[in-house]
Amino acid sequence: MAENDSEAATTNTAEENDAKASSCGGRKTTLPPWNKPGPATVQFNTSLKVMNSLTRQKEDFVTMSGSRQLTWYMCGPTVYAESHMGHARTYLGFDIIRRILEKHFGYDITLVMNVTDIDDKIVERSAERKMDHLELTRHFEQEFHKDMRNLCVAPPTVVTRVTEYMKEIVDYVQQIIDRGFAYESNGSVYFQVEAFENAPNMHYCKLSPEQIHNAALLAEGEGKLTQEFASEKKSPRDFALWKKAKPGEPVWESPWGPGRPGWHIECSVMASDVLQKLTGQPNMDIHSGGIDLKFPHHDNEMAQAEAHCGHNQWVNYFVHAGHLHIRGLKMSKSLKNFITIQQALEINTARQIRLLFLRHKYNAPMDYGDDTMAPTLDLERKFVEFFHNAKAFLRNRTLKENQFWSEQATGLQKLLAESQIKVDDALKDDFDTPMVLTILSDLVKATNVYMESSAENEKLGLVVMNVATYITRILSLLGLNGLETIGLSSGDDSASGGASREDHLAPVLDALMAFRSAVRDKARNKDLTGILELCDHFRDEALVPLGVRLEDKSDGSVWKLANPADLLREMEQRNSEIERKAEEKAAKEAEAAKKEALNKLSPADYMKQLKLEDETTPMYTQFDQEGMPTHDSNNEELNKNQKKKAQKLFKTQQGKYEKFLKSEGSNIAPSLGDVGV
Repeated sequence: MAENDSEAATTNTAEENDAKASSCGGRKTTLPPWNKPGPATVQFNTSLKVMNSLTRQKEDFVTMSGSRQLTWYMCGPTVYAESHMGHARTYLGFDIIRRILEKHFGYDITLVMNVTDIDDKIVERSAERKMDHLELTRHFEQEFHKDMRNLCVAPPTVVTRVTEYMKEIVDYVQQIIDRGFAYESNGSVYFQVEAFENAPNMHYCKLSPEQIHNAALLAEGEGKLTQEFASEKKSPRDFALWKKAKPGEPVWESPWGPGRPGWHIECSVMASDVLQKLTGQPNMDIHSGGIDLKFPHHDNEMAQAEAHCGHNQWVNYFVHAGHLHIRGLKMSKSLKNFITIQQALEINTARQIRLLFLRHKYNAPMDYGDDTMAPTLDLERKFVEFFHNAKAFLRNRTLKENQFWSEQATGLQKLLAESQIKVDDALKDDFDTPMVLTILSDLVKATNVYMESSAENEKLGLVVMNVATYITRILSLLGLNGLETIGLSSGDDSASGGASREDHLAPVLDALMAFRSAVRDKARNKDLTGILELCDHFRDEALVPLGVRLEDKSDGSVWKLANPADLLREMEQRNSEIERKAEEKAAKEAEAAKKEALNKLSPADYMKQLKLEDETTPMYTQFDQEGMPTHDSNNEELNKNQKKKAQKLFKTQQGKYEKFLKSEGSNIAPSLGDVGV
């Protein structure tokens, strides 16, 4: 089942629907009982608490086996169009949680994700484009995986496709019929909700019981192309497990005739099948998806699976990603705020987008726009600059120097220990990444103070190394250092990526040779100013493409390695700012010159040169003997208000003209006559 695959929302959000249950005929009910996993022995306990949508509160997390083995099913994309930022909200957000579970808490995760490559939207889109449905879906599936790689989202353990699971889906549906929870009607098969509700220990609509009679959501869940079959159901609440074929649609054979799967059945079948094969049981520890899929999709998924396996708790922990809005509004093509992942990556880097997501709880609503990205970029700069400063600080400090721990060094090490405890507590509290970033930011601030303010002979490299190493580990854990590669390093720290030492040094040596040659020429001519200009050019121009930032400080210069693209962007921004200021200065000078030229005009000449807003039509067409306007641009005599305005302009210019004549040293004032108001 797809995550966030609609191009524009047509219904209320899950939260809004829960709040308005009574308005859509819903009956507010209590949540059904939830059974905390109770393995015989709990060998692996992390004290983690997870917000469980099945109870709507944080619950202690325990795996079914009580071990570090964790099973997880995640609803995947419906591949009929470009992936957008709504997809990123889900998959990037859960990638962060997966990394925390694996790298911080030490779980071994089996993550299964489906790809929906046949449904109503795909049928419609392939018909519109006159393409085979598999040609369409294979293209957009590959685009989705590419977008995920570009966002540094790690691939799942297992990927399943609906079209590759047709036999298993047909068998699964037949078994639900055999158990008395579904029926065939005119070539389609429907899940009988009432029969399931009446079964012992079974509960329908576990996630959103208040939505159980929401007709709009029920209709949306059945799909646009299935509405004409609604009369075949025994109850409006029943939903399709198998859809009868319509002319021109892709079809597969079944005992009930040609057709294709319903909207929800694919997830129940594929998750159960893969987990049964890998772990010996179809149940799972975690199921995740977007909050807009709570009802009917996720509720129907669980009902189907529990009807099939006879177990009343197919999922132990259901976690949902919060909504994403674009500048406060739902993302929609009609609102012209629809942003694909590729478009977002043209504006910001994958690291910046991930950092934005980390600043928000995974299950809270999040706004994507300039207002939220600006503080994210500030935070990124804070971390990047900290690492630059820490590397520069450590560059000339070795264990040969004094290692006595001063009060300041001891205080910083204690703060590191306290921060480590706080970060662990935050991650245990339902993956509170905003709190983690706040703790790390405070630690960076304290370390910067230590590096700047402590006495030079008391500064310890080890304590700064300890802090920088820990912050690096946590940021890497959260995915801010990109995807990990497979295999061992070359074993030669001087080489990287197979490149030789000469390959690495050649650009730097070329720049140094060019700089040395230019300095020698200036020195021969005793051109000290030219040498200083060359030094600035070497710093600001030559080193930038090499990814080297050179900073001049009061006690010397410091070099820092950075992304060449980032430095080039900074250089372009700096040059653009210089150009902007130069243009602004030129414009001001031009405006001042224009004003000065106008001040040299007599009032009579000034009034004659005035133009309307089109800058071509004279404001006045006739004047009296003293130069005072008498007729407007349409050659009509000025009315009383127009005369007052003209007289005011005349008098103002008279003062400016007299001031100009005085500055020129002339004692002869012009004969302007009496001007009355």
